[in-house]
Amino acid sequence: MFEIPGKKAVSLTPSAVTQILNLMNKTDTLGLKIGVKKGGCAGMEYTMEYATAIDIHDEVVEQDGAKVIIAPMAQMFLFGTEIDYTSSVLESGFRFNNPNVAEACGCGESIKFKE
Repeated sequence: MFEIPGKKAVSLTPSAVTQILNLMNKTDTLGLKIGVKKGGCAGMEYTMEYATAIDIHDEVVEQDGAKVIIAPMAQMFLFGTEIDYTSSVLESGFRFNNPNVAEACGCGESIKFKE
């Protein structure tokens, strides 16, 4: 993993911790696995799924009991990212505040990373 001693790869806001713990308890999974894949109008998209297993090359970040598992190919793109969870009348979901993003599409679903 791309890391700085004493600094986690990603951080979670309190609302993200609460939501991840709720999902872990409801689904009886190990946490949420996040990654990136090619797609969208800006070139890349975040992926998120329930983690049923942890691969030897996955990076595991645990904060207040909530676990985020980072896929190996995504680790360099996600370092320094803050994951938040927001909820409003119209929508709710996880938000990635990623310092490695150069631009995002208008809908906010895809991103382009800094080179």
